[in-house]
Amino acid sequence: MQVAVVTFDGFNELDSFIASALINRCRKDGLEAFITTPTRVVTSMNGVEVTGQRPLEFVTEADVVLVGSGVKARQVVADDSLVSRLSLDPARQLIGAQCSGALVLARLGLLDAMPACTDVKSRPFVEARGVTVLDAPFHAEGNVATAGGCLASQYLATWVITRALGDDAARGVLDYVAPVGENQETVERALRAVRAGEAALR
Repeated sequence: MQVAVVTFDGFNELDSFIASALINRCRKDGLEAFITTPTRVVTSMNGVEVTGQRPLEFVTEADVVLVGSGVKARQVVADDSLVSRLSLDPARQLIGAQCSGALVLARLGLLDAMPACTDVKSRPFVEARGVTVLDAPFHAEGNVATAGGCLASQYLATWVITRALGDDAARGVLDYVAPVGENQETVERALRAVRAGEAALR
């Protein structure tokens, strides 16, 4: 399965890099993430320049699409030509958004029937689009998920890995990256957040 980690200019490094790094620990099992950008090079909110691995049009063929956040998210959703390049299909793709990435999903009409998670600064803008924002780090319904708070990107990655490869694969990845001495706590916290987010409205 191929994962497009959509990364716009002004992106938050924690969102794009944590998700892609965790998912890419599953390459041997056929799950691979690619930094996917609208231009060849994008610059992060802290001035880090990154060359995209795939063009934005890659989202149409990816099995999973994760939309990262950034300081220019409102500019992104206001750009009709940019939004028109994001052809997503929740019937056949897993689609997730991190923090202000929820604005993009709302703009695409993917949050019309579900609440979402986002960060504190993005919350009023997401709510202004008619979306109910949850006080939670992760929420998923069917093939669409959102995460709120930079470090919740690990939960978005955990969701993708569990959906694609199962809990054991996610446990293996999380156990490897966990702070020494906090392995079990880290693994269980991430899996608990994903399970709670998926079960919230059942």
